[in-house]
Amino acid sequence: MSTGLASVWAQVRGWVIPPSVAAALLVTALSEDHVHTELDLFGYMLVVGSGLGLALGRRSPVLALAVTGLCVLAYNAVGFEVPAVAYLFAVYAAVRAGHRTITLVASVAVLVVLPLAVMVSPGDGPAGDAFVQARGVLELAWLIAAGAAGEALWQAERRADEAERTRDETARLRATEERLHIARELHDSLTHQISIVKVQSEVAVHLARKRGEQVPEALLAIQQAGREATRELRATLETLRDNTETPSQGLDHLPELVERALGIGLKTTLTIEGQRHDVPDAVDRTAYRIVQESLTNTARHAAATTATIRIDYRPDALAIRIDDDGTAGSSSAPVPGVGLLGMRERVTALGGRLRAEPRTEGGFTVQAELPVARIS
Repeated sequence: MSTGLASVWAQVRGWVIPPSVAAALLVTALSEDHVHTELDLFGYMLVVGSGLGLALGRRSPVLALAVTGLCVLAYNAVGFEVPAVAYLFAVYAAVRAGHRTITLVASVAVLVVLPLAVMVSPGDGPAGDAFVQARGVLELAWLIAAGAAGEALWQAERRADEAERTRDETARLRATEERLHIARELHDSLTHQISIVKVQSEVAVHLARKRGEQVPEALLAIQQAGREATRELRATLETLRDNTETPSQGLDHLPELVERALGIGLKTTLTIEGQRHDVPDAVDRTAYRIVQESLTNTARHAAATTATIRIDYRPDALAIRIDDDGTAGSSSAPVPGVGLLGMRERVTALGGRLRAEPRTEGGFTVQAELPVARIS
């Protein structure tokens, strides 16, 4: 909330300060007693222009510095002894943006030329030289104050940004360490036990078949569960140990999935529709995981012989559909296993939609739609 308010305030400030400064300078110019010439209108325009020139600082602080500085010199040369308030604002903004060297050079130039501009102005008086000297000292003091304020805020913002980056890096490091700790615990406590169950069940099935005995359904179920638990645990450990510096697989790796599916006897086809374009990394990885998990489930549970993958690149979304001809009937609802729940969580996190259900014509379908709106 505080960040949003700060952003709103920054926008409001950018539009309010320039006209406010211009109005204040114009009132000052109108109230002062100076030698009137035919250049008065031009002088008033320069006074107002110096204030409005601050609006350029929203995009280019250096340009605002140049415009306000030239206006200050010009209206002093015309005969308007108006304080260089707009230029002080520009100095503050430029230093805050990090343009210290060019601000210093510009300010030295203004301090050198400003007394000359005052002396060539139509105004004259017996104390002219003293006035110029005193005013130069005052302008120098105000310039130093404005530059110091900008430098202080620039340093404070840099320290805040550095602290934020440090907090983020520390949080990522702790999360990585925690994932590795969990992976080690799972590996040490579960992998060995599951391996024992898997090996013992396979040995029991092998011996029963070797003796010509009928293998109990419960033993076959234990064998299958041991295999699936081993695969799921291996996948979980790989996820926990995933190095964030190593790019995850995405849509470019779908042909490899198709090749692996063909290798296990699942005839799989991949169709790409629409005009292909870049998608956000999170969408790219999630789309790959959806296809991967769908083909894995098809190979494990569906007793399917064919599968089709369709990737549709739409202007505002990426549509994914995986169909198979397995034994899932239309009357049975899908069991939300770990893989399906993981897919749903990934899709929901991206603001998309997921459907996973039996098809009326037989087999199973997984359909997902992921938004790909780009952030400018």
